[in-house]
Amino acid sequence: MVDYSLLKRLPKVDLHCHLSGSVRPATIMEIALEEGLEVPSKDMGIFTKNIQVSGNCQSLKDYLTKFDLPLKVMQKQKHLYRITYELLEDLWEQNIKYVEIRIAPYLHMEQGLDFHQILESVLNAMDRARKNLGIYSNLILICMRNHSPEISLNIVKEGHKYVGKGVVAIDLAGNEIDFSPELHKEAFQWAGNLGLRKTVHAGEVGIAENIITAVKELGAERIGHGVYAFLKEDVCQFIKDRGIPLEMCITSNVQTGAVEGYKAHPIKKYLDRGMKVTINTDNLTVSDTTLEQEYKKAIEFLDFNYGDLIRVIQNGIEFSFADEGEKERLKEVINRELESLNLK
Repeated sequence: MVDYSLLKRLPKVDLHCHLSGSVRPATIMEIALEEGLEVPSKDMGIFTKNIQVSGNCQSLKDYLTKFDLPLKVMQKQKHLYRITYELLEDLWEQNIKYVEIRIAPYLHMEQGLDFHQILESVLNAMDRARKNLGIYSNLILICMRNHSPEISLNIVKEGHKYVGKGVVAIDLAGNEIDFSPELHKEAFQWAGNLGLRKTVHAGEVGIAENIITAVKELGAERIGHGVYAFLKEDVCQFIKDRGIPLEMCITSNVQTGAVEGYKAHPIKKYLDRGMKVTINTDNLTVSDTTLEQEYKKAIEFLDFNYGDLIRVIQNGIEFSFADEGEKERLKEVINRELESLNLK
């Protein structure tokens, strides 16, 4: 019999968490009403159903529609600051020791904010949470596939100014079907030269070969999702041979139809064959999940045990984009807590 009570107390690491998909529903409604935005309902239950996935979506594109209203309330500095701090409060309560938050800067410019105002709002909230709560975080800047290569290049050139100040990496996300990774190759080449680490959403919607392209052409050090690698044995072997970590998000992969149910998720097969995997939330609000719930589903549906979860947590530290000093501190904190739970 599995003791699920330990899950809440496990020290955790989340490497794949989108800010715009993790806004408290009550905050979305409050800001929307303050800003005079149309809301689907003022009844909190009905409202929440409109911004969360209920069951499975028809596709990733359908899933992404749930971000429309959250993004509309994230167009002012004070709102970005509040939303970031609230997310870190929520994660701290879940005993998450380290998180890498993702944000696509150009999606927050509809009301005139510039790149630096956006980043400074988020980074200031992260700094406050580190001081007040003790939760450590870093920021990953997203280049959107459907945006021009010039926008991606600008994100890199402006974003690198914040390396050492909380920004650690860039990402490529969005519509994987219609926009190939190579379109943004120049931006990722610049990123490597300017000290930004690199991760790429790839193999999330059936194009397993995008994983290899992301690594070879864009220099991706980690892969977001990579769930479809199982379709191609050569892709799995490539990932294993290169030691490329996969940022896996079980619930969202089920919701977007990437896999046909929780039991079909390949994460345990990847782990058992020696591939480097991590478990992450993706979007706390949109997917209505927490890291504790993700761990529970891994146990219930995928035959994970606590030893497997500890390996995943340790992978999260090892393959994070934190600096080496912070990694050592995290290892000490997590090992100490695992020992107190008699899990070390």
